[in-house]
Amino acid sequence: MIQNTETIDEFLARHSSDVEEAVRKAAAAEILPRFRRLAAHEVDQKTGPHDLVTDADRKAEQHLTEALGALLPGSVVVGEEAVHANPAVYEAIQGEAPVWIVDPVDGTRQFVHGDPGFCTLVALAQHGVVRASWTYVPARDRLATAIRGRGAFLDGERLYAGPPEPGRDLRVATSHPDYTTEEQKRALLGLWSDGVAPRACGSAGLEYLAVARGELDATAFSWEAAWDHAAGLLLVEEAGGVHLTRTGEPFRVRGGNDLPFTAARDAATARRVRELLGAS
Repeated sequence: MIQNTETIDEFLARHSSDVEEAVRKAAAAEILPRFRRLAAHEVDQKTGPHDLVTDADRKAEQHLTEALGALLPGSVVVGEEAVHANPAVYEAIQGEAPVWIVDPVDGTRQFVHGDPGFCTLVALAQHGVVRASWTYVPARDRLATAIRGRGAFLDGERLYAGPPEPGRDLRVATSHPDYTTEEQKRALLGLWSDGVAPRACGSAGLEYLAVARGELDATAFSWEAAWDHAAGLLLVEEAGGVHLTRTGEPFRVRGGNDLPFTAARDAATARRVRELLGAS
């Protein structure tokens, strides 16, 4: 446990490995034992058939809320399931206290169907700036981390996104149509252009990791929920990538973004995708 007088930088220097341990323990205790073993009563719908929640989501978030709050006294936790239960919880992102932004199971549909393409996302932010992030892939035991100004790493190895290979179609992961307005659908149609190979996205956290690794050229997402984006956007930034909204500004975790927005391997790719989305 740290003292309240420590800064975020001091906390991260001393306790980033403790956060990693907390993430791994939550997955080991609450997620992996239920992977491919979910009973019907452990799965519910939230807003529709594509928006699922399981006992693993709820219990892992509770585990992380307790562990992360204990590590950083005075911090608050904004988790996807807590916000679903009480939308007012989301307002903590606008406050002054350090905020843990948590998605216990990002890619719940994949998790429910026994697909290993899901992850646990944790980000630490303050004053609207994401300072550190942890992207853990429990089914593959892989952990990506980023601390602002210190780089992005996957299992301890430095990540560098780099520019796309010349002459190849841009690989872009896009929003599921269930989560877009009619205006956003029209904007996303701009990606169906020569030189672009769009596809539907899976787990947002894993798509960001793919961008940071240089395996995917860009994303184009149309929703703002901070738990889906905070961890991955910092990972992409620290791997040398860029994220832009349609107004040309970086995505803000506090909201108010012009959507859809993109995160890309390099600035030139981000600008091209932004133009295809109908830059404003």
